[in-house]
Amino acid sequence: MFTFKCNIRVRYGETDQMGYVYYGNYAEYYEVARVEMLRSLGTSYKYMEDNGVMMPVLDLHCKYIKPGRYDENLSITVSIKEKPGIRIKFYYEIHNEQAELINLGETTLVFVDMKSGRPCPPPDDFNARLAPYFP
Repeated sequence: MFTFKCNIRVRYGETDQMGYVYYGNYAEYYEVARVEMLRSLGTSYKYMEDNGVMMPVLDLHCKYIKPGRYDENLSITVSIKEKPGIRIKFYYEIHNEQAELINLGETTLVFVDMKSGRPCPPPDDFNARLAPYFP
């Protein structure tokens, strides 16, 4: 399993009239965590796309437990629990500043060859970067 943690401060424009994080922003928070996780592995979406592989989202699940609030520093933990194949699944936990769990999520992405538009295996260098976490 590979796990990564990052923080996001809730901006005013990400909240609704009640001062709660607007529900649609959680998908964006998941993306920020995924992007930073990939960077921590020494790769990026841009690198994969430059090498002919894109990663569209196939599925998203989101469970709201407590509201995130304006100006809170949220901690997002993202994990890959299974070795990726053609698909890769990310798991998310978001905690507020009081370390309370406020959100759980999952996204499934698929590796797609940009020339053919067909699903493909992950790039070899991506697999190599994850290999130590999935013996």
